[in-house]
Amino acid sequence: MKQYLNKKNMLLAAFAFAAMFTYGQNKGSLFIIGGGERSPQLMKDLVKTAGFRANDYIVVLPMATGIPEESVAYISGQLSEICKNPIASFNFSKEQANHHQRWIDSVRNARLIYIVGGDQNKFMDVVKGTKLYTAMHQAFANGATISGTSAGAAVMSEIMITGEERDKTDKDSFREIRKNNVITAQGMGFITNAIVDQHFIKRSRYNRLLSVLADHPDKMVIGIDESTAIIVKGKKVTVAGESQVLVITSPRKPTVFNKDKITFKNASLSLFSSGEGFDLK
Repeated sequence: MKQYLNKKNMLLAAFAFAAMFTYGQNKGSLFIIGGGERSPQLMKDLVKTAGFRANDYIVVLPMATGIPEESVAYISGQLSEICKNPIASFNFSKEQANHHQRWIDSVRNARLIYIVGGDQNKFMDVVKGTKLYTAMHQAFANGATISGTSAGAAVMSEIMITGEERDKTDKDSFREIRKNNVITAQGMGFITNAIVDQHFIKRSRYNRLLSVLADHPDKMVIGIDESTAIIVKGKKVTVAGESQVLVITSPRKPTVFNKDKITFKNASLSLFSSGEGFDLK
């Protein structure tokens, strides 16, 4: 009987450890902004999501932009109006993303990591496959909030929309809904089962997102409008801000006709506003 209890206790301990490990992978939050103006209320929602303590600090990463000083000053000014926690910025090069250990450690221990807008490809060229990439994931696992706007939103998903079109036939982009036309690349992977697009309603990016859905019918696609954000905690998603978030998932019978045009049936489409929410797949 004693031996049985010991084995049972060992099993319970193993399950508890596994549960703690799984929970640890999801301690952090994402605050993904679709670009545009950030209202004072949206910034308050960001600070609330981060849940700052007295000794916590913020790190701003401006590698996506060509005007890092201006971008850092703008977001730092907005955050400073709402919270008094220190703000640092690190404009990493590829080499520094692997070798500047003090900066990397500062990112790992930050409570809020904010990625400014610009070019998502430029950001990932610096971060992908580096110690900085690992440090950001460790921060997220340990409870940090990862936020970003525009390009900083695009990098959040594992499959990242680059903004480039494979076969652009005229000056306007994404004039058709076609398979294998939206160029994607590796993103940060904080979301693995959904693909994020930004500036969505303002710039009418429906053709692009539907084309991505046809390429990845097993994923959820999320279009976030300007001045709007999604807050992700585990699988729970809540919308904040002034506009809407479009979510499309589960297309049935995706079919290609006329070489690359697509059809599918009975996809689930929902449109959400502030305070409403949904679950990730």
